[in-house]
Amino acid sequence: MKPAAFDYLRAETLDEALEAMSEFGDDAKVIAGGQSLMPMLNIRLVKPAILVDISRVVVLDYTKTNHKRFEIGGIVTQGHLAKSGALQGIVPLLAKALPHIGHFQTRNRGTVCGSLCHSDPSSEIPLCLATLGGTVVLKSKRRERTVDAQDFQIDMLTTDCRPDEIAVAASFPTSDDNTGYAFSELARRHGDFAIVALAAVATGDTIRLGVGGVAATPTVREWSGLSPADLEDALNEFAWDLGGSDDIHATARYRREIVRRMGAKVIQEASDARAQ
Repeated sequence: MKPAAFDYLRAETLDEALEAMSEFGDDAKVIAGGQSLMPMLNIRLVKPAILVDISRVVVLDYTKTNHKRFEIGGIVTQGHLAKSGALQGIVPLLAKALPHIGHFQTRNRGTVCGSLCHSDPSSEIPLCLATLGGTVVLKSKRRERTVDAQDFQIDMLTTDCRPDEIAVAASFPTSDDNTGYAFSELARRHGDFAIVALAAVATGDTIRLGVGGVAATPTVREWSGLSPADLEDALNEFAWDLGGSDDIHATARYRREIVRRMGAKVIQEASDARAQ
């Protein structure tokens, strides 16, 4: 299929893009890399009246570290971050997750904020944002606001980004001393959507585990003072709480078993990394 007819605006400035979003609202869609939006246009899952292209809005092309936060501008690509050798020391969990995202061709076009706004339950970047407790900066012609990950990702393919807003940045906490990070996922082939993705952070006697691909949004569970003997029961409880459903890729029962088995593995990896 081909997309339904639409108008196209290539914004040169952020103000121009925000003006268009204010004018068209629900009838507009923002495009930067287009790796999620273009397939949806082609199957006519979305039919915007206008696409607002922000890929040349240079003020959104940046990364910076400030006050223990790593901020990524709205048009920074996944490929750009993946090539950054410094990311491993700044946000290790994100550095571990990026190679699992699609393929280098899609990473070279797909943006970090675009992945967050698409909010696919199996996506790696939303899972990292939720597990680390990151934020998204949303801007409209009227105001700018910062939204926590758990409030931003409302449901499958649904976020708190309002019709006149653009995600202008995402912010991740930088790594802490004596903290270990681990990421793993199960997919049919490398680069496919994850059947289950898991991210773990180990700090002191606290373990935080994030799971994607099971519930409608990434889900995070934190335990303090959890003994190795209690880990199996804790993971089993978490797996059942996630719910999940059968689909063409896996059954809910299979996904629960992956959470139990791979959850234990990534927690151990994060704990080992903390001890190094």
